[in-house]
Amino acid sequence: MDVQQRCVLVKPDAATESKQGHQVFPGISAESAGAQGLCLHLIEIPPGGRARAHLHAGHETAIYVIRGEAISWYGDRLEHSLTVGAGEFLYIPAGVPHLPVNASDAEPVVAVVARTDPNEQESVVLLPELDQLPHLIGGGGGAGE
Repeated sequence: MDVQQRCVLVKPDAATESKQGHQVFPGISAESAGAQGLCLHLIEIPPGGRARAHLHAGHETAIYVIRGEAISWYGDRLEHSLTVGAGEFLYIPAGVPHLPVNASDAEPVVAVVARTDPNEQESVVLLPELDQLPHLIGGGGGAGE
């Protein structure tokens, strides 16, 4: 059987911290399964937690929230926000700066994330200049649009 035709089962052992600052349970990627065009993993953002501002250069992202509710700030200055909850999907175009924040002080956010980058962290570009914008200080809550 050709290596390209082999199915691979991945059983995530333990979470690791991503460049973005949230817990990742590695799933399918170039590293774990030989994927060539996507990665798929589970993330968890603890109660009151948030990621670092970042973008994925050249790669689209799709998210399905299993548990909890997150505010996803996005845009050049993270000036827009959407609230996404359990059972909802979120699409983030390639190259769009974003920062997810757990909207709860009691419940973690658990989500499945798929990206068109098979290399788990390679396309992550951190944007530290956006992390301290005034509307994000103190948890990042605010009105969605």
